[in-house]
Amino acid sequence: MILILDFGSQYSELIARRIRELKVYSEVFHYETPIEEIKKFNPKGIILSGGPSSVYEENAPKIDPEIFNLNIPVLGICYGMQLMMMNTGGQVQEMGQDKGEYGRAKLYIDSNQDILSGLEDSFISWMSHGDSVVKIPDGFKVIAHTDNTPIAAISNQEKNLYGLQFHPEVIHTEKGMEILANFTYKICNCSAEWTTAKFIDKSIEEIKNEAKDERILLALSGGVDSSTLAFLLHKAIGDKLVCIFIDQGFMRHKEAERLIITFKDQFKIPVIYVDAKKRFIDKLKGITDPEEKRKRIGEEFIRVFEEESKKLGDINFLAQGTLYSDVIESAGSKHSSKKQGYHSNPAAKIKSHHNVGGLPENMKFKLIEPFRILFKDEVRKVAQELAVPERISRRHPFPGPGLAIRIIGEVNEERLHIVRMADAIVREEIAEAGLYNSIWQIFAVLLAEIKSVGVMGDKRTYAHPIVIRAVKSEDGMTADWAKIPYEVLEKISNRIINEVSNVNRVVYDITSKPPGTIEWE
Repeated sequence: MILILDFGSQYSELIARRIRELKVYSEVFHYETPIEEIKKFNPKGIILSGGPSSVYEENAPKIDPEIFNLNIPVLGICYGMQLMMMNTGGQVQEMGQDKGEYGRAKLYIDSNQDILSGLEDSFISWMSHGDSVVKIPDGFKVIAHTDNTPIAAISNQEKNLYGLQFHPEVIHTEKGMEILANFTYKICNCSAEWTTAKFIDKSIEEIKNEAKDERILLALSGGVDSSTLAFLLHKAIGDKLVCIFIDQGFMRHKEAERLIITFKDQFKIPVIYVDAKKRFIDKLKGITDPEEKRKRIGEEFIRVFEEESKKLGDINFLAQGTLYSDVIESAGSKHSSKKQGYHSNPAAKIKSHHNVGGLPENMKFKLIEPFRILFKDEVRKVAQELAVPERISRRHPFPGPGLAIRIIGEVNEERLHIVRMADAIVREEIAEAGLYNSIWQIFAVLLAEIKSVGVMGDKRTYAHPIVIRAVKSEDGMTADWAKIPYEVLEKISNRIINEVSNVNRVVYDITSKPPGTIEWE
């Protein structure tokens, strides 16, 4: 295991992903995690992430200097490198507005050894810093520089301490994976053993140990995560799996019907269908705040499950397809249990996912969430290993609160119909154009509180705009807007305006993540 201490960098989770791509397990921990707890995890290596602070600021994130004396290899990245220097006798200072370094920078190797072994003499790196190391402690040597940064990489072989001023985890650094591989394999002596098959075997064992001979309720939504979890649980506990599909009225066009047919008829996995559309919509009456929507949906979701479980007898366990990205973005509290799979970071809370932040405190179920340590693409690999059909495993992500958070404003039946039909058109045309599998996610958003002027049939209209959101991503943590051909967008726009009532304008969202999130709410 490689343990990552997070100092608030937008790239911290990306570091974990890159290490996992090397088939070595990695987890993100809060930078304040005590030394004694770090020792319990027995990591083969520690990575200190970047961060937005300056190490010399009064309230900047600090670290116990003892971490550099654990006889465990430590790699500091950007802020992490500067922190290492501050704690071992080096010096860091602000370089001034004209001396900062942001974006691509050519890196020159001074010593092809240790973390930079086997690399060519120069390559492009990705920099993002206004402070720089100006003096290194005894025992360290400079092993790389750029035109603007004399100390861009350092090493101390004796103490197994290494630092990079640039970010090897981002794709813009040309030899980033080779550098991380050097640290992971050559310096930390890790083996490439983090595989999908091993994850499945371990999860099945843990599920059996946790639930014993009891039944497990699964909150089945029909999405990639919950569907793959259904296959995993069915393999682990067979007919002790009880799948319940709650139709809260926020599903996509004809999705509920397709789900029931697929699981019951094709896979012979029984599903209990619960029609709860009215009570969910009633819960959202008058509510426009997106966080409040999520919390109310999450609360009602659990209450329905509790009611249904009573009809089935005593069931204590609830399984959910919560992902690592859900937990990270919810960032609601600090966890210290390894089983939780996440150790909260100092970054700002982005959203309350109903699988995470929206759960009521007085819930009676014990949660089983095997995927909370996985990213979305890792779940897709699990699905492939479990022989989940591609039409499910390649399905675009869909938020737990469904279309309720794709209506900007109050949710009602008319608005749900508008966004549902617009969304159906979007997905039909993208599939027809052969673009579905090349896009991470595409959907329609209804700006329900906004109306714009239009002309239809020589008459003035005053109707709603629909926003089309399409992104490309690997895991949903970062994303870029998809460059869909104009003729496809034109067809989507024409169909929505002609076929969906009370819509007279279609716009296309070209915002990346960050700064925007993928969903609008």
